[in-house]
Amino acid sequence: MTAPLDRGPDGRPTDIESGLGVPDWIAASLKYCSRCGKELRFGAVPGEERHRLACPSCGHITYVNPRLVVTTLPITDDGQLVLLRRGIAPAIGSWAQPGGFLEVDETVTEAARRETLEETGLIVEPGEIVGLYSRLEAAVVVLAFEARVVGGQPTTTPESLEVRSFAPSQIPWDGIAFKTTYWAIADWLARRHPYVVPGAPLLAQH
Repeated sequence: MTAPLDRGPDGRPTDIESGLGVPDWIAASLKYCSRCGKELRFGAVPGEERHRLACPSCGHITYVNPRLVVTTLPITDDGQLVLLRRGIAPAIGSWAQPGGFLEVDETVTEAARRETLEETGLIVEPGEIVGLYSRLEAAVVVLAFEARVVGGQPTTTPESLEVRSFAPSQIPWDGIAFKTTYWAIADWLARRHPYVVPGAPLLAQH
């Protein structure tokens, strides 16, 4: 078990303890071996440093790893931050940065551009990495880029009810969707606008 103070800044968005193994909601979908079809068992495996899901018949180990979510903080020419009001679960109606899961056949930069265009109608050029955030509850790691808006027009989509630009001092803190959104914006402000104090993470429960 790793003590919370040792988890590093990427662990800030996470409430649950580290070292608890595969979340129950994921384990529930991993019942059978993908190699031979026999029922998987969770327990000690020779040569492994921790308990694993493994097949007692063929010995195949089912490793469970977090998914990578690639996001952007799109910045307009006048220095405003673009956020979208989510149109899909979770956190429908709350504000978040554009982003989504990395596809197996693309780079993180390509994913950042694609997801931003799909969700906001904006073309961006990803720049510096603002932060990397672990979310054990959702089994994801979130990568946040600062990104310059270079084209397109703000457009609502099935995934976004509204696309809007905010001055650094006008971030809608009481309507932020995710803890990872809160920390990414807070880290961006600390870097670019240190005089702006982030609001309290009132939501950030997802």
